[in-house]
Amino acid sequence: MKTSWLTRLKAVCLMAASLSLAAPAAWAGRTCEAKPQGLEAVTQGLALAERTIKRLDESGEQVVVIARAGQNLQEYGLRYSHLGFAYKDGDVWRVVHKLNQCGTDKASVYREGIGDFFLDTPYEYIAGVMTLRKDVQQRLLPYLQEPYLAATIHTRAYSMVAYPWATDYQQSNQWAIETLALAMGARNNSRDAAQDWLKSEGYEPTELHLSTLQRLGARLTSANVSFDDHPNVLRFTGRIRTATVDSVMAWLQRSGYGEAQWVVR
Repeated sequence: MKTSWLTRLKAVCLMAASLSLAAPAAWAGRTCEAKPQGLEAVTQGLALAERTIKRLDESGEQVVVIARAGQNLQEYGLRYSHLGFAYKDGDVWRVVHKLNQCGTDKASVYREGIGDFFLDTPYEYIAGVMTLRKDVQQRLLPYLQEPYLAATIHTRAYSMVAYPWATDYQQSNQWAIETLALAMGARNNSRDAAQDWLKSEGYEPTELHLSTLQRLGARLTSANVSFDDHPNVLRFTGRIRTATVDSVMAWLQRSGYGEAQWVVR
């Protein structure tokens, strides 16, 4: 009898846990503390990955938006914290997304497997998936397959709350929609052009309401949070606009670039 993919991975994880392997990872929002991930977290993450892959295979799609709930953002009315693009590479699904490096003010674009995408001890083991219109998938696919295209407008300087209409910083969700804008016909390969396209297509960021104390505390204690790219009229009144997963999903559906949306638990 053949051993299932999940069973084999569990066995590997059990061995890793017994050896206390704890290599730091460059996951979004992680502090890169050298401590092993619990077996239960690994098992749940891999189980979610297996269910997600099964659903993706059944969908017949080639490129989708995929999201996870890495942090509890319920107080802001948000469900997901991070998104990327998943695409089918032969028989394997891969995720291309931008990740903040260990809580610093720098980030890079990564390609990894679905299993890795969910091995981040999320707040909730849930996957949000949105399928894309066929022509959108076809245009976006080359940007995911070729590293140099995926990094066309990548900006290394990172802020978790980067203003979506500025280019000082670039957060993960912002990279995704700006890359989508390039694929769909922004006038040139620049962030300004991508943002102009997004405005013309009706994208609207989420507006968070943060007190002075919240803004000051975040800026002083987190290297990956900056507010100086936001217009003063918004920043000084605590209105922080940024690209969130929920705003991206809503826009994709509203604009017609996205189609079906489903959840995997």
